[in-house]
Amino acid sequence: MKNIIEDVRKALKEASDEKTLSSGKRFFKEEVRFYGVTMPKTQKIAKDKFVSIKGLNKKEIFGFCEELLKSGYIEEAMVAAHWAYFINKQYQSSDIDVFERWIEKYIDNWAECDTLCNHAVGTLVEMYPEHIERLKKWTKSSNRWMKRAAAVSLIIPARKGKFLNEIMQIANSLLEDKDDLVQKGYGWMLKAASQAHEKKIYDFVMKNKRKMPRTALRYAIEKMSPNLRKSAMEK
Repeated sequence: MKNIIEDVRKALKEASDEKTLSSGKRFFKEEVRFYGVTMPKTQKIAKDKFVSIKGLNKKEIFGFCEELLKSGYIEEAMVAAHWAYFINKQYQSSDIDVFERWIEKYIDNWAECDTLCNHAVGTLVEMYPEHIERLKKWTKSSNRWMKRAAAVSLIIPARKGKFLNEIMQIANSLLEDKDDLVQKGYGWMLKAASQAHEKKIYDFVMKNKRKMPRTALRYAIEKMSPNLRKSAMEK
């Protein structure tokens, strides 16, 4: 394991640059650890380095992912998230326990949360829809990343028109959350759902606009037709 992990870290260090390092921190309120590697380069490293482990079983690959997540570096977490997604054909229902533990224990910024949840967790939920009940439980967590994960794990299914009722239930559960990163997360989920169900998401927004934080509302209506956006923004 050590050689593979060190190989990833060497590649990240070689791909880093000072401009990316200094500009990247502007996007985060919390303290973050960066090498200073752009997202496209990080994705390429994840893909290139996966070749050396793709023949291993899921448990072994998840072990590599966890080792990367432990480091606290955003780029290593990104590689881990991609690797976890690359083996989605091996997913089993019980993998939700692994992903939940990773979010709770290692995720500490929105970029790591979204990269893992949009693809790996979202794919698992599409494969095993009963896990939406787990996402609903995450909305009650005291961990901001668990709450954001509950919403952003449904972004891709939402774009496909799936899970509309459950999406509105999750949004309703998070509706008055005070954390702007949670607000942006469920607003983004509603925006994604509006691409297939514009009128129903509009109706949800209008029903709840007095309680919904402005941040979440703006995200939710962003892809709607101009007349619906204008109506939603009126006091």
